[in-house]
Amino acid sequence: MKEMMQRPKQAVILAGGRGTRLRPLTDTRPKPMIEFHGKPFMAYLLELLREQGFERVLLCLGYLPKVIQAYCGDGQRFGLSIEYSVSDVEDDTGRRLKVAAPRIEQYFLLMYCDNYWPLRFDALWKSYLDTGAEAMLTVYRNEDGYTKDNVRLSEDGAVLFYDKNRATPRLQGVDIGFGLFRREALELVPDENVSFERVVYPTLVARRTLFAFPTSHRYYSVSSHERLGLTERFLARTPAVILDRDGVLNARPPQGEYVTSWAQWRWLPGAREALRLLHDAGYQVIVISNQAGIARGAMRAEDVETIHRRMREEAAVAGGSIDAIYYCPHHWDDGCACRKPKPGMFFSAQREFHLDLSRTRFYGDDERDGQAAKAAGCPFTMISASSTLLDAVRQLREDAVHG
Repeated sequence: MKEMMQRPKQAVILAGGRGTRLRPLTDTRPKPMIEFHGKPFMAYLLELLREQGFERVLLCLGYLPKVIQAYCGDGQRFGLSIEYSVSDVEDDTGRRLKVAAPRIEQYFLLMYCDNYWPLRFDALWKSYLDTGAEAMLTVYRNEDGYTKDNVRLSEDGAVLFYDKNRATPRLQGVDIGFGLFRREALELVPDENVSFERVVYPTLVARRTLFAFPTSHRYYSVSSHERLGLTERFLARTPAVILDRDGVLNARPPQGEYVTSWAQWRWLPGAREALRLLHDAGYQVIVISNQAGIARGAMRAEDVETIHRRMREEAAVAGGSIDAIYYCPHHWDDGCACRKPKPGMFFSAQREFHLDLSRTRFYGDDERDGQAAKAAGCPFTMISASSTLLDAVRQLREDAVHG
């Protein structure tokens, strides 16, 4: 069955609402047409879909549809084929999808026009196939209390409860769109003007065929005035890199040993020059490092902080800069979420600096670093004695010039 299922090439975007919470910005335009850095939010969504291998987009419109149609056209300039389904401005999501149903393909990605998340569709599709789900929602874990929860999940990722009103106790996680559905889900929608989420999701939950694709990567939106500043910063896409420490910036100590004082620190050849080149090119530089020596009693947190202060000082003298350092102080067996190959430190950096991890390269020197990068959704470059950080940074800058 899995072998016969072709990955979806169509995305369906719900973009019909009035956007009343964003007035007066939405008095003359739908909310996905609010601009960031010279182009509307909708453009970022369409570019993301093209990058992820989608070919066709169906826009379900209601409020001021001609504004979106005039901008998007047939989609050719985005490398997409765009069609439109226009229904009454008062239609809820279920009614809007029911009207659009004849144009919707067997498997499709359902999105909301006001949420952006760095979609990794290959991973989402694989998870969908592996679970055998009828439908799959992308769920932000919301460990940081970014918004109000509306789902409860089982340990195996099944959605146990969905509450659009977000009032039920013990919810954990929020549906952010980017959902995978079969066209048959539309048959669950009655002819009345209803919410797709309120009607269809509980039915799928009762069948235990609605699953989640959990993510800790923050999403960004045009859902309210309070969100616009964060979205503006995220979509600025300030270039950034993430670096491992030992084996990338400094000589890695022998296995089971640690750099416990500045006297033991040894910069690797070219590392400071690499930091200077990154600074000159406008990159934010973030360092992440496992430091289990703290839990093992080989050093104190104060010792690590002193090393990092000196590291930053010498980087600055060389013309470079390090914007932030995250380290895991836990023991190997503590079960924390931050020790690589777990991606916790990546997501902490993502939230603080509003990074798009799918566009933020990680440089590390061992297999665990590669595993952590994959878990975080970061592109990864392996550093070694024959392929140093300086070599990698020079290549990064060259790619930026020619890319």
